[in-house]
Amino acid sequence: MEEHLVGRDDELARLDDLLAGPGGALVLRGGPGVGKSTLLDRVVRGAAEREVRTVQAIGAEAETGLPYAGLHQVLYPLARALDGMDVEHARVLRSVLDGRHEDRPAGALQLAVAVLDLLTVSAGNGGLLVAADDAQWFDAPSADVLAIVARRLPGSPVHLVLAARDDAASAFDTAGLPELVVGPLGPGAAATLLDETHPTLDGALRQQVLDEAAGNALALVELPRGAGTGTGPAAGTTLALPRRLERLYAERLARVPAPEREELLRAALDGVTAGRAAARAGSRYTVDESPAAAREALVRLDPASGAWTFAHPLVRSAVVSAATARERHAAHLYLARWHVHDVQRRALHLAAGTVDPDEDAAAVIEAAARVATAQGAAATAVGLLQRAAELSERAPERARRLADASFLAGQAGLLRQAEQLVDRSTTDSPASLITGAYVSLYQDGDVTTTSRLVLAALDKADATDDATLERMVNLLLAVGQFSLDPVLWQRTDAIVDRHAARLPETTRIYRDTWGDVARRGQGARGRLDTAFATLGRGEPWDVMRLGVAAFYVDALPEYRPFVRRMVEREEESGAAGNVMTLLQLVMLDQIDSGSWDEAETTGRRGLALTREHGYGLFGHQFRAFLAYVAAARGRDEEAQRYLAEVERWARPRRVGFLVEWVETVNAVLAAGQGDFESAWVYATGVSSPGELRPYSHQAPRMLWALVEAGLHTGRTADAARHAQSAADLRLADLSPRLAMLADAATAVATDDESRARELYHQAVTCPAASEFPFDGARIQLAYGMWLRRVRSTTTAREMLTRALGTFTALGAEPWAERTRQELRAAGTVTRQADASAGLTAQERQVAELAARGLSNKEIGAQLFLSPRTVGAHLYRIYPKLGITSRASLRDALSTGADA
Repeated sequence: MEEHLVGRDDELARLDDLLAGPGGALVLRGGPGVGKSTLLDRVVRGAAEREVRTVQAIGAEAETGLPYAGLHQVLYPLARALDGMDVEHARVLRSVLDGRHEDRPAGALQLAVAVLDLLTVSAGNGGLLVAADDAQWFDAPSADVLAIVARRLPGSPVHLVLAARDDAASAFDTAGLPELVVGPLGPGAAATLLDETHPTLDGALRQQVLDEAAGNALALVELPRGAGTGTGPAAGTTLALPRRLERLYAERLARVPAPEREELLRAALDGVTAGRAAARAGSRYTVDESPAAAREALVRLDPASGAWTFAHPLVRSAVVSAATARERHAAHLYLARWHVHDVQRRALHLAAGTVDPDEDAAAVIEAAARVATAQGAAATAVGLLQRAAELSERAPERARRLADASFLAGQAGLLRQAEQLVDRSTTDSPASLITGAYVSLYQDGDVTTTSRLVLAALDKADATDDATLERMVNLLLAVGQFSLDPVLWQRTDAIVDRHAARLPETTRIYRDTWGDVARRGQGARGRLDTAFATLGRGEPWDVMRLGVAAFYVDALPEYRPFVRRMVEREEESGAAGNVMTLLQLVMLDQIDSGSWDEAETTGRRGLALTREHGYGLFGHQFRAFLAYVAAARGRDEEAQRYLAEVERWARPRRVGFLVEWVETVNAVLAAGQGDFESAWVYATGVSSPGELRPYSHQAPRMLWALVEAGLHTGRTADAARHAQSAADLRLADLSPRLAMLADAATAVATDDESRARELYHQAVTCPAASEFPFDGARIQLAYGMWLRRVRSTTTAREMLTRALGTFTALGAEPWAERTRQELRAAGTVTRQADASAGLTAQERQVAELAARGLSNKEIGAQLFLSPRTVGAHLYRIYPKLGITSRASLRDALSTGADA
């Protein structure tokens, strides 16, 4: 009604301007009852007058634990448009609409892009308005997606208007969206509204209402109706105004017959609050008829949908508050039967309505927790598992569910909650040990105590169920990965072999790649393909662990899109433990592929997360990786600061993983400066000459560094023995990258010039040289130096120029300067900035692959880019190199440093 808009001229003008302009978003923010819903209704009417299509949604506190419940309201009325959309976008949207457990769950960003596509398509030529009331009650995944969408609406045909209370936190608070603060009405407007709605009030009561309402529009309308009932203006001000209004509604509710009250209670508990959305969705409880409640102004009939809706969100709160505990339990159990085919809604109602232990209810709630985990809602899943444990009839089931909850909490970075859950379970149970060990490992890096406890528990593994055995073995493998203790690894290998029949293939993959990969990793890449192909039946941490395995055999680029989607998904769900490990994988992949600027950004982001959540071990991993990039780029002081922190923390704790990284980074620092004596010392700190140290992650990757340092320090026999050890272990069979390093190492060790040339050429022309540009450029530099010594000067210049281009693109200045010195020795005058120096690392990769004759499609397949993106890179590359066609690329890249 128009009188409800008294005193809102400025707000109405702002909303009218929003609808009249290009697409965008606006948040109406204010206290309960201040008039946000009325303004939102006016926006909807204004859209109808402009023939703008409208979708309405409303948040409900009952649905905050139901992933994507809010987003479902937005998508459902637009579902018919899915058939004409991009197939992948339609797939991820249907997973939300249908509530399916997806084998490839979408991350928030991917889902947001699909939602934006659907909204744009649905807008057509007339535009689209999405109006959401009580947005503070949207479930977190829905709010996160809509916040991303909202930031991308300017310039589109879509408007999004959200009304949110200012006394409840939500994802929209920090979304950076434009806001319109809806404050109390001014004294004049408040008096006008009161006079229009209650013209017969006597003077004293009128003034009392004005004083107590303090400009709150809902209070101005409702308080006079409670006069003389104990909740009207005579009631005083000891209760907060929203609570007083709830009590006023409760008094009216007492005059509604019991059957109607039961209907209203079910609707309130099931989240039905927006008649149009509810009626269309057809998935929640609807009220068929409520004439008595309508007479009491508690509900109203939505003429557009024919459904009853609550007159105000505070009415819904009053309906729930006025019900007895027995009535609420009965309503929840009724709704659980109503939602028999919707496991998540059924579980939420069973969790709230079941009082005594009930194994059937516990099983449904546990199943809902698994779905929530798959959807990336880790915190929701932990809560459901806790409730399932409380309702378990048997002690073993209770312990198992608490163990699952504590394990998931630990994996999600909820370490304090994980510890609390452990305290609730049997103190000497495997669940307590596993969770406590993870906390100790992640927070403190205590590999010694953790390994001793896990080994002691595994001595009793024959009496342990298979799921717990798997978790304990995976934990032991993680400890071994960080400790690098060969004695621990030998015991671990024996345990895995002894229980092989009870352990899944993934655990055996972890053992063979996280441990002695040089000796056990043969064939691991094929096994990883199979494991990743079936990951839809796994958990989020399976992606994380398999990603680590893929990194150790240089297969991570093949799963790059999958890992990065999982980062988005787990980050939006708050699963910090998974996110931090996945971010490490992203950063390592960025380092290997030459995206060093992005790697440093990822590293700083990861380091901030570890500080926030108290993950000391992960924090020092990020510092080690940041030190590597800083060292390669010649920022020696920064690298040394990181290394000093890492070494002080890692050596006393015997965290061999980090100690090896310290040696590796120092070797890069020394070699970049041409100090090969120091480089030899650091390289042999990772692996002794002539033997790739067992259970070492860095030993295979340091193969070339050790051989190169031996060559430059006159230790040619040691260098040759080390190259031969790699050949004896068939290291080249593990990955193309290690094959490249092994070829270069063997070239150094051979006295046969023809054979050395062949091996060097094989190393610098293999695809791995472009996929791992820093390694490839280091070998190109070495090959160029060798060619100059055997007087193949022209070829030496070509090879050195290629290396210089890559080092310059990476920002690896010490290596670029070494290469310039070699070019000068080869008779080439160099400039500090050559023709190819302006290329980014990825542009350099694209250019080199194109120069070798690969098509855009073939280049895209290698670099995980679309052919169109490759074409766009080439379009930018040509003017940078001063050429106009692909045919000139090879010459431009090979002569870029010539004066």
